[in-house]
Amino acid sequence: WFQTGIMFIGEATCLVGLFIARYRSRRLDRNLLLLSDHSDVPDHLPLYQRPVFHWILIVPTLCDLIGTSLSGIGLLYVNASVWQMLRGSIIVFTGIFSKIFLKRHLKVFHWFGILITVIGLILVGISSILQAEHTSSSSQTIVGIVLILASQIASATQMVVEELFVKKREFHPLQVVGLEGCFGVFILCAAVLPAMYYIPSSANPGGRYEDSLDALYQIGNNGTLLAFVLLYLVSIAFYNYFGLSVTKSLTAVHRTLIDACRTILVWVLD
Repeated sequence: WFQTGIMFIGEATCLVGLFIARYRSRRLDRNLLLLSDHSDVPDHLPLYQRPVFHWILIVPTLCDLIGTSLSGIGLLYVNASVWQMLRGSIIVFTGIFSKIFLKRHLKVFHWFGILITVIGLILVGISSILQAEHTSSSSQTIVGIVLILASQIASATQMVVEELFVKKREFHPLQVVGLEGCFGVFILCAAVLPAMYYIPSSANPGGRYEDSLDALYQIGNNGTLLAFVLLYLVSIAFYNYFGLSVTKSLTAVHRTLIDACRTILVWVLD
């Protein structure tokens, strides 16, 4: 959960880019007015811009929170390569949800591609379960697979909702990502992280299910760990902004297809 919080902080930094973009847009509009012989336009011209804050953006935030958390927990029970390949199921779920909720027409070759993906996912799941039987951890592997698939359903829902926002309501990608991050940080700090801190667990040092204070202490006393956390913040901000930009220009399905290309690299490195 603490890692999910770091992810949301990285997303929230996109609001800085949004405010810079809005400022530059106001300056450009003012300059265009001045060039159109409106020489009496004051510097404080109140050029209209849509409000940044929208409560409706808490919906994809909850999907992001659920998807990321379930995916991270599932990673504890399967190998990184299996985890990454199972995350490719988001292509299947996003295609189906786009058909149901966005009324997008899928051609025969689209359904054929989804079928091939499903077959591949089944083979990956079966192979990981059979491999785990030799180590007496097949039940944990099944739990991990179920959690990963559930996380991809939540993530697919998030992508379809985000496509509605950036295309139908014309929200800026930086605005969507930034507010998702702010809502996520608030939810985690107000409810999730305190609850995890007070839930007892004999499997962890200190007897807590998750000790966020200890995590902050470790980051503050380890320069390497701090550098990786900062790198993660920056990468998350760019990753989500670029992903939503692809969704705005193309579709959520295209975004999932491009994102699935990471599977090749992770599988080779693992």
